[in-house]
Amino acid sequence: MRIGVPAETMPGETRVAATPETVKKLCAQGHQLSVQAGAGLAASAPDAAYQAAGAEIVDAAAAFGADVVLKVRAPSVAELALLRPGAVLVGMLDPFDRVGLERLAQAGVSAFALEAAPRTTRAQSMDVLSSQANIAGYKAVLLAANAYQRFFPMLMTAAGTVKAARVLVLGAGVAGLQAIATAKRLGAVIEASDVRPSVKEQVESLGAKFIDVPFETAEEKEAAEGVGGYARPMPPSWLERQKAEVAKRAALADVLITTALIPGRPAPVLVSEDMVRAMKPGSVIVDLAAHQGGNCPLTEPGRTVVKHGVTLIGETNLPALVAADASALYARNVLDFLKLVLPKEGGVQIDLQDDIVAACLVAHQGAVRRA
Repeated sequence: MRIGVPAETMPGETRVAATPETVKKLCAQGHQLSVQAGAGLAASAPDAAYQAAGAEIVDAAAAFGADVVLKVRAPSVAELALLRPGAVLVGMLDPFDRVGLERLAQAGVSAFALEAAPRTTRAQSMDVLSSQANIAGYKAVLLAANAYQRFFPMLMTAAGTVKAARVLVLGAGVAGLQAIATAKRLGAVIEASDVRPSVKEQVESLGAKFIDVPFETAEEKEAAEGVGGYARPMPPSWLERQKAEVAKRAALADVLITTALIPGRPAPVLVSEDMVRAMKPGSVIVDLAAHQGGNCPLTEPGRTVVKHGVTLIGETNLPALVAADASALYARNVLDFLKLVLPKEGGVQIDLQDDIVAACLVAHQGAVRRA
């Protein structure tokens, strides 16, 4: 099969869907790789590295005209026109964007949104959300440390002792756990909160204190368990109790990192303006949910602003700030997914009995396959 790797054109997107490492492996499987000139430059992968791995360097039209097209983000309207009917498109295509899915269906492609992969053991190696969230959690702490005008670790110097920074992480999914681990390496004192009681042990194993908000009803406990590895919206009664507890800890925190996301919904508000106002001057908030409206209403997506003396960082694509490793992990996710639709015997095989293939297939034969 001819596999195309176009350059990403979305503003600020520095990642690439295939690296020289994965290109070499795909070529070894007998595929022809066509990589758009400059596609990997922002991710430290020059054209010469792709050529050495066996790829052909082509223009955008040739990359999009392949049998299988690998993308990081969904193609633009102009890029869709370059795809040929019947082609396979693999990328992070936003399975909750109905308009975007309809465009893919109209283009006549078989489109796979990797974000829709089930959270199962078998699908772990293809879990793009986890691989990219890991990087986001790491980078969030580094951005916070850069914006915070004090040290993270405790220091004992001839000029006196410097207290360790207090970091509060809201949401202990993949990004939150990586944020905890990174802040711990920098020497901070960390607290964390999450609606799922099952993560308490993980949080504590990384050296953070878990903020417990007891459940008072069966409804609260059921919602907290979530579905398929994702959190569900919590009942108002529990949210009010959590809000009060978090507000107390936020007022004492130097750095606050919020990571709460619910697939297909606006991000839940975890940090109110009153909570920001109560924080210490010079404190920092990194809102990892900025691209979905933010966990704080004061967050401005794509901007760093100062409000009530607190710096709010609203970066909307943190993995793109670590483009080389983000691309390497994403490309391996893609490579493992391709094993399901590009069998060794050749051709494209879309097996709807395969739970991963069926979950990721969002457009096929001119129709949208998700709500």
